[in-house]
Amino acid sequence: MTPSGCRALIRARAAETTLYAPVKRFLEARGYEVKGEVCGCDVVALRQGAPETVAVVELKLGLTLDLVLQGVDRMALADEVWLAVAATARGRIRDKRVVRLCRLLGFGLLAVDAARGRVEVLAEPAPYRPRKSPRRRERVVREHRDRHGDPMAGGSTRLPVMTAYRQRALACAAALHGSPRPVSDLAAAVPDAGRIVRRNVYGWFARERRGVYRLTGPGEQALAKRDGPASGQAGGGPVEPG
Repeated sequence: MTPSGCRALIRARAAETTLYAPVKRFLEARGYEVKGEVCGCDVVALRQGAPETVAVVELKLGLTLDLVLQGVDRMALADEVWLAVAATARGRIRDKRVVRLCRLLGFGLLAVDAARGRVEVLAEPAPYRPRKSPRRRERVVREHRDRHGDPMAGGSTRLPVMTAYRQRALACAAALHGSPRPVSDLAAAVPDAGRIVRRNVYGWFARERRGVYRLTGPGEQALAKRDGPASGQAGGGPVEPG
Protein backbone atom coordinates (compact mmCIF):
# COMPACT_ATOMS: atom_id res chain seq x y z
CA MET A 1 0.00 0.00 0.00
CA THR A 2 1.25 3.48 -0.87
CA PRO A 3 1.96 6.04 1.88
CA SER A 4 -1.08 8.08 0.81
CA GLY A 5 -3.23 4.93 0.93
CA CYS A 6 -1.99 4.18 4.43
CA ARG A 7 -2.84 7.70 5.60
CA ALA A 8 -6.34 7.42 4.09
CA LEU A 9 -6.88 4.10 5.86
CA ILE A 10 -5.75 5.58 9.19
CA ARG A 11 -8.14 8.52 8.77
CA ALA A 12 -11.01 6.18 7.94
CA ARG A 13 -10.33 4.01 10.97
CA ALA A 14 -10.12 7.11 13.18
CA ALA A 15 -13.48 8.28 11.86
CA GLU A 16 -14.98 4.85 12.50
CA THR A 17 -14.06 5.12 16.16
CA THR A 18 -16.60 7.95 16.47
CA LEU A 19 -19.30 5.31 15.98
CA TYR A 20 -18.04 3.22 18.89
CA ALA A 21 -19.38 5.20 21.86
CA PRO A 22 -23.02 5.39 20.63
CA VAL A 23 -22.96 1.69 19.71
CA LYS A 24 -21.48 0.79 23.10
CA ARG A 25 -24.26 2.70 24.92
CA PHE A 26 -26.87 1.05 22.71
CA LEU A 27 -25.63 -2.45 23.57
CA GLU A 28 -25.17 -1.67 27.26
CA ALA A 29 -28.81 -0.58 27.37
CA ARG A 30 -29.63 -4.09 26.15
CA GLY A 31 -27.70 -5.67 29.00
CA TYR A 32 -24.36 -6.34 27.33
CA GLU A 33 -20.85 -5.77 28.62
CA VAL A 34 -19.06 -4.15 25.70
CA LYS A 35 -15.39 -3.98 24.67
CA GLY A 36 -13.70 -2.75 21.51
CA GLU A 37 -11.15 -4.41 19.23
CA VAL A 38 -11.30 -7.98 20.50
CA CYS A 39 -9.58 -10.60 18.34
CA GLY A 40 -9.99 -8.52 15.19
CA CYS A 41 -13.65 -7.65 15.83
CA ASP A 42 -14.51 -3.95 16.11
CA VAL A 43 -16.91 -4.54 18.99
CA VAL A 44 -17.58 -7.63 21.10
CA ALA A 45 -20.40 -7.67 23.63
CA LEU A 46 -21.30 -10.39 26.16
CA ARG A 47 -24.62 -10.80 27.94
CA GLN A 48 -24.87 -13.16 30.90
CA GLY A 49 -27.47 -15.88 30.82
CA ALA A 50 -27.93 -19.54 30.07
CA PRO A 51 -26.42 -19.70 27.56
CA GLU A 52 -24.27 -16.57 27.37
CA THR A 53 -24.98 -14.37 24.34
CA VAL A 54 -22.10 -13.16 22.18
CA ALA A 55 -22.72 -10.14 19.93
CA VAL A 56 -20.22 -8.78 17.40
CA VAL A 57 -20.52 -5.38 15.73
CA GLU A 58 -18.51 -4.22 12.73
CA LEU A 59 -18.22 -0.45 12.27
CA LYS A 60 -17.97 1.32 8.92
CA LEU A 61 -18.63 4.83 7.63
CA GLY A 62 -20.48 3.38 4.64
CA LEU A 63 -22.16 0.13 3.71
CA THR A 64 -19.81 -1.88 1.49
CA LEU A 65 -19.44 -5.43 0.28
CA ASP A 66 -16.38 -5.78 2.52
CA LEU A 67 -18.53 -4.94 5.54
CA VAL A 68 -21.13 -7.56 4.56
CA LEU A 69 -18.37 -10.15 4.07
CA GLN A 70 -16.96 -9.26 7.49
CA GLY A 71 -20.38 -9.92 8.94
CA VAL A 72 -20.57 -13.30 7.19
CA ASP A 73 -17.19 -14.22 8.71
CA ARG A 74 -18.35 -13.20 12.21
CA MET A 75 -21.40 -15.48 12.03
CA ALA A 76 -19.17 -18.43 12.94
CA LEU A 77 -18.30 -16.99 16.36
CA ALA A 78 -21.28 -14.84 17.38
CA ASP A 79 -24.90 -15.32 18.33
CA GLU A 80 -25.72 -11.85 17.03
CA VAL A 81 -23.95 -9.98 14.23
CA TRP A 82 -24.56 -6.26 13.77
CA LEU A 83 -23.39 -3.94 11.01
CA ALA A 84 -23.13 -0.36 12.26
CA VAL A 85 -22.89 2.34 9.59
CA ALA A 86 -22.77 6.13 9.80
CA ALA A 87 -26.29 7.51 9.43
CA THR A 88 -27.08 9.48 6.28
CA ALA A 89 -30.29 11.06 5.06
CA ARG A 90 -29.80 9.32 1.73
CA GLY A 91 -27.58 6.54 0.51
CA ARG A 92 -27.30 2.79 0.44
CA ILE A 93 -28.12 2.25 4.09
CA ARG A 94 -31.62 3.67 3.47
CA ASP A 95 -32.25 1.31 0.57
CA LYS A 96 -35.00 -1.15 1.53
CA ARG A 97 -33.15 -3.86 -0.37
CA VAL A 98 -30.21 -3.47 2.00
CA VAL A 99 -32.49 -4.00 5.00
CA ARG A 100 -33.95 -7.10 3.35
CA LEU A 101 -30.44 -8.41 2.65
CA CYS A 102 -29.44 -7.98 6.28
CA ARG A 103 -32.59 -9.78 7.39
CA LEU A 104 -31.97 -12.62 4.97
CA LEU A 105 -28.46 -13.04 6.38
CA GLY A 106 -29.68 -12.65 9.96
CA PHE A 107 -27.68 -9.45 10.56
CA GLY A 108 -28.71 -6.49 12.65
CA LEU A 109 -28.27 -3.11 10.95
CA LEU A 110 -27.62 0.13 12.84
CA ALA A 111 -27.57 3.69 11.52
CA VAL A 112 -25.29 5.64 13.86
CA ASP A 113 -25.41 9.42 14.18
CA ALA A 114 -22.11 10.01 15.98
CA ALA A 115 -22.60 13.77 16.30
CA ARG A 116 -25.86 13.35 18.22
CA GLY A 117 -24.96 10.04 19.82
CA ARG A 118 -28.02 8.37 18.37
CA VAL A 119 -28.46 4.82 17.11
CA GLU A 120 -31.36 3.77 14.88
CA VAL A 121 -32.18 0.08 14.50
CA LEU A 122 -32.96 -0.65 10.86
CA ALA A 123 -32.96 -4.44 11.26
CA GLU A 124 -32.75 -6.82 14.21
CA PRO A 125 -30.37 -9.79 14.08
CA ALA A 126 -32.85 -12.62 13.72
CA PRO A 127 -33.61 -15.42 11.25
CA TYR A 128 -35.86 -14.15 8.47
CA ARG A 129 -37.82 -15.64 5.60
CA PRO A 130 -39.06 -13.19 2.96
CA ARG A 131 -42.79 -13.12 2.37
CA LYS A 132 -43.63 -14.51 -1.05
CA SER A 133 -45.62 -12.45 -3.55
CA PRO A 134 -47.86 -14.80 -5.57
CA ARG A 135 -48.99 -11.88 -7.75
CA ARG A 136 -45.43 -10.91 -8.75
CA ARG A 137 -44.46 -14.55 -9.22
CA GLU A 138 -47.44 -15.13 -11.52
CA ARG A 139 -46.55 -12.03 -13.54
CA VAL A 140 -43.01 -13.37 -14.13
CA VAL A 141 -44.30 -16.84 -15.08
CA ARG A 142 -46.96 -15.41 -17.41
CA GLU A 143 -44.48 -13.10 -19.16
CA HIS A 144 -42.04 -16.00 -19.64
CA ARG A 145 -44.76 -18.24 -21.11
CA ASP A 146 -46.26 -15.57 -23.37
CA ARG A 147 -43.04 -14.50 -25.11
CA HIS A 148 -42.32 -16.06 -28.47
CA GLY A 149 -38.81 -17.42 -28.53
CA ASP A 150 -36.00 -15.71 -26.62
CA PRO A 151 -35.80 -12.20 -28.14
CA MET A 152 -33.57 -10.50 -25.54
CA ALA A 153 -30.07 -11.30 -24.32
CA GLY A 154 -29.83 -11.23 -20.54
CA GLY A 155 -28.06 -8.12 -19.25
CA SER A 156 -29.19 -5.87 -22.13
CA THR A 157 -29.36 -2.18 -21.23
CA ARG A 158 -30.55 1.00 -22.95
CA LEU A 159 -32.82 -1.04 -25.19
CA PRO A 160 -36.60 -1.52 -25.02
CA VAL A 161 -37.35 -4.94 -23.57
CA MET A 162 -39.01 -7.20 -26.12
CA THR A 163 -41.90 -8.18 -23.89
CA ALA A 164 -44.78 -10.43 -24.90
CA TYR A 165 -46.96 -7.31 -25.10
CA ARG A 166 -44.51 -5.59 -27.46
CA GLN A 167 -44.36 -8.72 -29.60
CA ARG A 168 -48.16 -8.70 -29.94
CA ALA A 169 -48.15 -4.98 -30.74
CA LEU A 170 -45.56 -5.59 -33.46
CA ALA A 171 -47.74 -8.38 -34.86
CA CYS A 172 -50.61 -5.88 -35.06
CA ALA A 173 -48.31 -3.37 -36.76
CA ALA A 174 -47.23 -6.01 -39.30
CA ALA A 175 -50.87 -6.78 -40.09
CA LEU A 176 -51.60 -3.05 -40.65
CA HIS A 177 -48.52 -2.46 -42.79
CA GLY A 178 -49.56 -1.14 -46.19
CA SER A 179 -53.19 -0.25 -45.54
CA PRO A 180 -55.77 0.26 -42.77
CA ARG A 181 -57.64 -2.82 -41.65
CA PRO A 182 -60.56 -3.66 -39.35
CA VAL A 183 -59.68 -4.83 -35.86
CA SER A 184 -61.58 -8.04 -36.54
CA ASP A 185 -58.98 -8.94 -39.19
CA LEU A 186 -56.17 -8.58 -36.66
CA ALA A 187 -57.86 -10.66 -33.98
CA ALA A 188 -57.20 -13.91 -35.83
CA ALA A 189 -53.45 -13.50 -35.25
CA VAL A 190 -53.58 -11.44 -32.05
CA PRO A 191 -56.65 -12.19 -29.88
CA ASP A 192 -56.34 -8.96 -27.85
CA ALA A 193 -55.60 -6.78 -30.91
CA GLY A 194 -58.58 -4.53 -30.21
CA ARG A 195 -57.30 -3.63 -26.75
CA ILE A 196 -53.76 -3.10 -28.05
CA VAL A 197 -54.66 -0.69 -30.86
CA ARG A 198 -57.16 1.22 -28.72
CA ARG A 199 -54.75 1.71 -25.82
CA ASN A 200 -51.98 2.56 -28.28
CA VAL A 201 -49.22 2.41 -25.64
CA TYR A 202 -46.41 3.08 -28.14
CA GLY A 203 -48.20 5.55 -30.41
CA TRP A 204 -48.04 3.13 -33.34
CA PHE A 205 -51.74 3.08 -34.23
CA ALA A 206 -54.34 5.64 -35.34
CA ARG A 207 -58.12 5.25 -35.77
CA GLU A 208 -59.11 5.62 -39.40
CA ARG A 209 -62.81 5.15 -38.77
CA ARG A 210 -64.94 3.09 -36.44
CA GLY A 211 -63.35 -0.33 -35.98
CA VAL A 212 -60.61 0.39 -38.53
CA TYR A 213 -57.02 1.36 -37.68
CA ARG A 214 -53.89 2.33 -39.59
CA LEU A 215 -50.20 2.38 -38.82
CA THR A 216 -48.51 5.67 -37.82
CA GLY A 217 -45.00 6.87 -38.68
CA PRO A 218 -43.53 5.65 -35.38
CA GLY A 219 -45.27 2.32 -35.99
CA GLU A 220 -43.65 2.01 -39.41
CA GLN A 221 -40.25 2.79 -37.86
CA ALA A 222 -40.70 0.22 -35.09
CA LEU A 223 -41.76 -2.38 -37.64
CA ALA A 224 -38.69 -1.66 -39.77
CA LYS A 225 -36.41 -2.11 -36.76
CA ARG A 226 -38.03 -5.18 -35.25
CA ASP A 227 -35.42 -7.54 -36.68
CA GLY A 228 -32.51 -5.23 -35.79
CA PRO A 229 -30.46 -5.20 -32.55
CA ALA A 230 -32.58 -2.46 -31.00
CA SER A 231 -35.91 -4.27 -31.52
CA GLY A 232 -37.65 -0.89 -31.52
CA GLN A 233 -36.90 2.68 -30.67
CA ALA A 234 -33.80 3.46 -28.62
CA GLY A 235 -34.41 4.53 -25.05
CA GLY A 236 -36.59 3.32 -22.26
CA GLY A 237 -40.00 3.80 -23.88
CA PRO A 238 -43.39 3.86 -22.18
CA VAL A 239 -44.46 1.60 -19.37
CA GLU A 240 -46.33 -1.38 -20.74
CA PRO A 241 -49.47 -2.83 -19.20
CA GLY A 242 -48.93 -5.84 -16.99
